[in-house]
Amino acid sequence: MEKSEVYFCDMRASSKENLLDKLERLMQKAGFDDILQKNKKALVAIKLHFGEKGNTAFIRPVYIRRIVDHIKKIECKPFLTDANTLYAGTRSDSVSHITTAIENGFAYSVVNAPIIIADGLKGGSYYEIDVDGELIKKAYIAREIVDADVFLSVAHFKGHELSGFGGAIKNTGMGCASRKGKLEQHSDLKPKVNRRKCKACGMCMEHCAQNAIYMEKKAKIDPQKCVGCCECIIICPNGAIDIQWDKDAIKFQKKMAEYTKAVLTGKEDKAFFINFLTTISPACDCYGHNDAPIVSDIGIVAGKDPVAVDQASVDLVNKQPVASGSVLSRKKKTAEKDKFRAIYPNVDWNVQLDHAEKMGIGTRKYKLIKI
Repeated sequence: MEKSEVYFCDMRASSKENLLDKLERLMQKAGFDDILQKNKKALVAIKLHFGEKGNTAFIRPVYIRRIVDHIKKIECKPFLTDANTLYAGTRSDSVSHITTAIENGFAYSVVNAPIIIADGLKGGSYYEIDVDGELIKKAYIAREIVDADVFLSVAHFKGHELSGFGGAIKNTGMGCASRKGKLEQHSDLKPKVNRRKCKACGMCMEHCAQNAIYMEKKAKIDPQKCVGCCECIIICPNGAIDIQWDKDAIKFQKKMAEYTKAVLTGKEDKAFFINFLTTISPACDCYGHNDAPIVSDIGIVAGKDPVAVDQASVDLVNKQPVASGSVLSRKKKTAEKDKFRAIYPNVDWNVQLDHAEKMGIGTRKYKLIKI
């Protein structure tokens, strides 16, 4: 397989070209304009993560505004979108989701585009897409993503406790799944309680949308009710809940890649991927907080191949020195080779890239073109 072209711009700016202008030039050079020119008047789904309430690591709305304005210049009609979450946070239904997006700066007056939550009011609006995958045969993809003419993934690249990192593949495969699709991807992951660490504070019980957690002096999880959304891991203030790390974590990444294949079905030559390597936090933007970045801001990566875009992104991160004061400060030796493996030693992020390549989504081989 030939190498895919991946375009990259760093964070340097000057009076001659600011970062917003640089982003626009990156999109042009990487071929996004070619897609738009071939699909005039297209409805363009800009898939991003609006950030959970309390999180500040998500992509700044000012960048999204420039992307929106650029799309409009080529006579296409963009809208911002995401699908509702499986866990009970501030984005679990469309009303809460849009409210959170606006509070985080994505109001129409700022970004110049409407917000349309892709899977309906409560996450029940989706299409069944056939996928000849190893684990997934039918994927449940949010309806407005499928109905859009052009798909643009704008992902904040960061660490993730289940996939090592989250980038284009996670933003597409997990992010575009309806709640039923998210449940299917998480269903093999059942968290467990470390009774020694548990303080019986009850916070996990209060936040469990499935009522799967109960108290017997210490918290216990009912595996029959648990859907594997893993919000309890995020909520626990004592670090007492964790995933049962085994082959199921591998299944999660494979399912995510197969769902990415489903999202891109019918979007051949109509999809584009941008990863922002800024405020690279150790965990997902689904948290209601974000820890200090693990490295300094690097830049923006773009291309038509999500596998190559993610591979280039992780390589760029791993070449950077550890940021002082980050979670990796005490793990510098292990972080020299692989920063995400240093944070999540039990998660091999190569699985998502290898399986996506196997599914024919793209290639891990790339040529990095700096503009």
